Amino acid sequence: MSRRDIKICVYHAGQCDPRKCTTLKLKRHNLIRVVRRVSGLPRGMVVLTPFSKKACSKADRERMERKGLAGIDCSWVYADDVLNLFPRSASRCLPYLVAANPVNYGVPTKLSTVEALSAALYIAGHEKKAERLLSIFKWGLGFIKLNQELLECYAQAKDSSEVVELQRRFIS
Repeated sequence: MSRRDIKICVYHAGQCDPRKCTTLKLKRHNLIRVVRRVSGLPRGMVVLTPFSKKACSKADRERMERKGLAGIDCSWVYADDVLNLFPRSASRCLPYLVAANPVNYGVPTKLSTVEALSAALYIAGHEKKAERLLSIFKWGLGFIKLNQELLECYAQAKDSSEVVELQRRFIS
């Protein structure tokens, strides 16, 4: 399989503290492209959203390599309003993972944008790219250490349904 570089684009709603924003730091390091309007996201990308009915899996790898990966950076307070703007066709949710960022450390599923993007990349088989994004944060690689077993298992699952089944086992 090809190891092409994956285009990453993030819709930034401008609702966070710019000093703590992982999206803006990734942009400063030229690792992602940021758009301020939903229409600015390229068509066909895998879009990470917690409202998706499908979990991210290695089955999404080819689409990510061809079309790219998109994240959504908005406040959890306004998530319902912002996330409902996105098309559901190529949306994916992330399985159960624990945040390592300083704001939500140890809180399940409350990931920062960089954690979400990195998790999707890791699960799709692009571990080095995931590590590269996280490496610019002091706490970043701690996300992989904290979730190593989960990420490895999810990355072995062939599709969304297997990821969901693994998640069910981990949570119970």
